[in-house]
Amino acid sequence: MAEHDNVENIPIDIHYNKLLDWLINRRHCNSQWQGKSLQVREKIDAALVDVPDVKEVIALTEGTYLNYFHCLKIVELLKATDSGKKNVFGQYSSQKMQDWANIVKLYEKDGMFLAESAQMLSRNVNYEIPALKKQLSKCHQTQEECTRKERDYANNAINQRKNYESACKKMGIVGKKIKTELASLVHDLPTEFDKIAKCSKQLEPTVLYYDQFITHIMGRDDLSNESLKALKHVQSRGNTTTFEWKTGKIPDKVESSSILIDTKDEDDIVENPDDIDWIGEQETIDFGAEIDFGDIADITVESGGDEMGNGEINWGDDTTEHSVQVTESSEDGVAKGELALSMLENPDTRNIFLDDLFELEAFLNQRLLELKGNNSVLSDSQFQSAPESIQLDVSQVTKLLEKVQEIIQMLTNMRMQQLLLIRNSPRFVNRVNDNLKQILTLADKMNFLERQAVIRRKEALEEQKEVEPKLDIIIKKTKELQKQLQSEISKKYKGRPINIMGEINTI
Repeated sequence: MAEHDNVENIPIDIHYNKLLDWLINRRHCNSQWQGKSLQVREKIDAALVDVPDVKEVIALTEGTYLNYFHCLKIVELLKATDSGKKNVFGQYSSQKMQDWANIVKLYEKDGMFLAESAQMLSRNVNYEIPALKKQLSKCHQTQEECTRKERDYANNAINQRKNYESACKKMGIVGKKIKTELASLVHDLPTEFDKIAKCSKQLEPTVLYYDQFITHIMGRDDLSNESLKALKHVQSRGNTTTFEWKTGKIPDKVESSSILIDTKDEDDIVENPDDIDWIGEQETIDFGAEIDFGDIADITVESGGDEMGNGEINWGDDTTEHSVQVTESSEDGVAKGELALSMLENPDTRNIFLDDLFELEAFLNQRLLELKGNNSVLSDSQFQSAPESIQLDVSQVTKLLEKVQEIIQMLTNMRMQQLLLIRNSPRFVNRVNDNLKQILTLADKMNFLERQAVIRRKEALEEQKEVEPKLDIIIKKTKELQKQLQSEISKKYKGRPINIMGEINTI
């Protein structure tokens, strides 16, 4: 007898995933229970159309999937009301009470409620609860990502605006109206050219040294008249018009050409970046790379309507073809077109002037090599009868070379190249304008994406607030259903303990 009592106290362990099969195998429910379950569901739906006006009953039927134990509770609650009264035949007088009582009977027939509850338990543990947990985890992840993106977008927007200010500063503009400001920079060119022309006068001793040296070496007196013509012209007359350089006469009238920069779209700036449709734009942006304005030498210089197809600034390669072609009549003393440009403004004559400087530079470099070398190409005997003015030492030639290089630098530095490109190339102006605007557009986009990240983070937070109560409720209901099933199965085994095992105990 004692051994029998010990057997009844041994718990029965059932894995929650195998509970339904376990119940069917032991004939506690029918294997065809699903069809009957659908019939019960239809009756529950019909009964829910007219829910009894009982506070506890209404609470049970709201926001939950009704099972056998809910229906049983509804019947017990209705018994305590007028709906629970019976007539002389022992039947419930209330139709609502009859409906719910019939639902309970259908559930209990062939243990159908056990099968449905076992399946519901398995579905909650395997699908419903993990899905809600995954959704909750995604909400947390989204909030973290959005917080990080807000910070990154804000920093990137600040950096892009700093890049814009830096780029404008390099160009020498404020950046309010880019094209207009670039066009105004060209007004500095005449001043710069006059400065270069004035500095070129300081090269007169160098030119004299060059002419005397060549004359002495070649033994001819007329060579000096053929060398460095453009440089000598600027030294003697200044930065004159090309007309004067070509004809030797001062023009009666100069018809200068205007700068071809289209500024009609200067006001076409988006005042409100929120109006831009950023949808579909890529969010992944390489912020490590700077905006590429391109090398100055990569811009095709447009001058007089012609384009140089070699992709570089044409500083001139052949001094023998530098004479300016007079396409306009100069008989009337009017300088037009290219003839109206100053020598340093006109690409052709500027190249001739530069070639003269490069010629001087090459000569002085060669002289330095000869003076510093032990085996001079020119023997000392050649200079015994040379004028004292060309018998310079290394330090003197070095000073002359530095002055030449200084003027070359003035005419070829980045600032000057930019001014010349602005003057001669509308394409360059448009490119600078577009690239600068691209920086601002990118900054505006970063601000937009920052606001979108804030919105998305708030949405994820609201979603989290909705999901957390749902998860808590379904976990609570699942635990409750587990205990109810354990109790019902235990009744069939004379109160023997029943343990439903598995992940259900760790949710």
